[in-house]
Amino acid sequence: MSGESATARPDRCTAPRPRGLILAAGAGRRLGRGPKAVLVREDGLTLVESMVLALLDGGSRDVTVVTGARGAEVARVLDGRDLVSIVDNPGWSSGMGSSLRCGLQTIGPGRDVIVTPVDRPGISAEEVARLIAAHHPGAITAAGHRDPNGSLRRGHPVLFDESWTSQAAAAAHGDVGARDLLETHRAVVDLVDCTDLDDGTDIDEPEDLPRLRAAVRSRR
Repeated sequence: MSGESATARPDRCTAPRPRGLILAAGAGRRLGRGPKAVLVREDGLTLVESMVLALLDGGSRDVTVVTGARGAEVARVLDGRDLVSIVDNPGWSSGMGSSLRCGLQTIGPGRDVIVTPVDRPGISAEEVARLIAAHHPGAITAAGHRDPNGSLRRGHPVLFDESWTSQAAAAAHGDVGARDLLETHRAVVDLVDCTDLDDGTDIDEPEDLPRLRAAVRSRR
């Protein structure tokens, strides 16, 4: 089903819930305001808190957050939250790939894992739940968002079946994460159209900051 919207499969109802993984180690240098994980949205939640809630409310069993730059600050934001664990990535400055590898290795084999970077303010529990419902054993299931030409483009979150997590960890490098793995194995990647829920954009530059407000307003 590569490149097409996946549909829910009833046999997933009894499957174990996936573990959530948030990559929140970056320093936010291009943004110029420190780690994006602790940016505060209009509803008063930081990005990392919002992402944790989206994953848990959407059906993840628990959430692992990979920190790096100013990791203690990010960890304090989540202090006391149930079902959330923090892992520090000492090699965070080498790129997102090291954080993906760190997180997947911490979670370990034998579990489906749903992954997202922290700087995606549009991700909601509804989007996470849609991916989990559409996922089937042996597949990699990713949110898709349509570009201005109507083409469905792969984005986040990405749900790795347990059979792919070790390969994703091994393939992760630099700032591309598991992109090369996903391209090489496009035949097993199911795209789930989430355009109605999220535009698929992230926050990188100062001009992107209004998306923090827009993402909140769109859910009211």
